[in-house]
Amino acid sequence: MEWKGVHAVEEAIRAHIAEGDGYVDIQLYVKPDSSFTGLRMEAGELVFYTEEPPVQGRANASLVRFFSRLFGVSRSMVDIVYGAGSRTKRIRIKGVTADQVLEKLIEALRESEKR
Repeated sequence: MEWKGVHAVEEAIRAHIAEGDGYVDIQLYVKPDSSFTGLRMEAGELVFYTEEPPVQGRANASLVRFFSRLFGVSRSMVDIVYGAGSRTKRIRIKGVTADQVLEKLIEALRESEKR
């Protein structure tokens, strides 16, 4: 990802988040059985990589665990509101604002770039 254009990165992320009353939804794609666990931006899409396989809810649990740690909230504050059985998902983080989500997602993307 090109970090010279931070505004372009912010705009790409904003296309995948929606703020509600006391929560923010994030649209993303999940790639299980990966070599690492982290977040990347690929072709304008947020992609969550997890080392967990897509069986018995393990990839979904990894997703919830990752985002609860990223935002410093309990796992009960992170829900998969769409796509629990598919690779395209919408997750809901309660108790955060869109600006907080934007900041944390940029941090996570930068961290994943180091891999």
